[in-house]
Amino acid sequence: MDMRQITPTYFVSPQVDPSDMAEAARLGITTVICNRPDIEVPPPLQADAVEAAAKAAGLAFIRLPLTHTTMTPEVAASQAQFVAESAGPVLAYCASGTRCTVVWALGQAGKLPTDEILAAARAGGYDLENLRPTLDAIAARA
Repeated sequence: MDMRQITPTYFVSPQVDPSDMAEAARLGITTVICNRPDIEVPPPLQADAVEAAAKAAGLAFIRLPLTHTTMTPEVAASQAQFVAESAGPVLAYCASGTRCTVVWALGQAGKLPTDEILAAARAGGYDLENLRPTLDAIAARA
C-alpha cells in the first residue's frame, strides 16, 4: 500500500487491496473512503471487497466514487465532512490518489490559504498547481 500523507489526519493512496486494510488499521487509520468507481477495477478490488476487509479490520468505510463529472462543490463538501467526522485519521483511495487529493483541496479552498493547500498536496507527491485559479476563485467566494 502506497499511503501518502496530505495532513496529519488525511492520507491518500492509489488503489488498495483488501489485504491492505489490516495494515491501514495498524497504522492508525480509522476510516477508509473509496473515491474510485467500481467500473474502473475488477471485482476483487471493487468497493464491496475492500469494504468487507475494512470492516473486518475494525475500520469505517465510506463510498464516494469520483469522476470528472461528479467532482462538484457538494461532493467536495461531503468528503470534507466525512474527514471531519471521522474518529481518527482517514485513508482515501482512487486510481492514483490524485482524485482524493483534488477533492480534499477543493474542500479546503476558502478555509486554508491556497499556498498551504498546494504545499500539502505537493508534500504528498501531488502537484496541483493547475488548480490554483479554481482554489483562489472558491476562496474569493467564501
